[in-house]
Amino acid sequence: MNGLIGKKIGMTNIFDPNGRNVACTIVEVGPCVVTQVKTQEDDGYSALQLGFGEAKLKNTSKAQQGHFEKSGTGPKQSLVEFRDFNIVEKKIGDVIKVDEVFSIGDLVDAVGTTKGKGFQGVVKRHGFAGVNDATHGQHNRQRAPGSIGASSFPSRVFKGMRMAGRTGGNRVKVRKLRVLNIFPEKNLILIKGAIPGHKGGLVIIQK
Repeated sequence: MNGLIGKKIGMTNIFDPNGRNVACTIVEVGPCVVTQVKTQEDDGYSALQLGFGEAKLKNTSKAQQGHFEKSGTGPKQSLVEFRDFNIVEKKIGDVIKVDEVFSIGDLVDAVGTTKGKGFQGVVKRHGFAGVNDATHGQHNRQRAPGSIGASSFPSRVFKGMRMAGRTGGNRVKVRKLRVLNIFPEKNLILIKGAIPGHKGGLVIIQK
């Protein structure tokens, strides 16, 4: 599977040839450096490990520093391994740019970490409707979850019960998003629709 690591820039909208307004996401993809090449003979499978973004040396462990020295590059912010990469002639230290992997019209998958929203109630977290009626003795119960379990039997709350808790911050993949445009001179790619994560968040674009 081919892919690159990128950073979400933000959202915008363009007009397609039919004059329709299309929402899309701008992603800065690459350039990514090959930090390790895994082969079927040595590792049991073929893959390319790519690095993206610059990291500070003080925030990099000694083991990671030695790993990056082999590729002749400085510490990287993120490392992702892509198995069965079609560009097999790449070696350690080579740079892969966005136009080498993607082209206009491709269907891609976007992987990112959703925005963290902290501790939320059942109305925001699960879409509960709430009481919606402040009369008939209701007092501060409009957004309450209601009954969560039985009484004497089974005398416990079942696992998986939808309740309040931390929301967001999950790894999410959005599949089959179309590439609308590519700007190789700026390492930018325009993808139709929304991609999980906040502005500046790391995303993985796979094909």
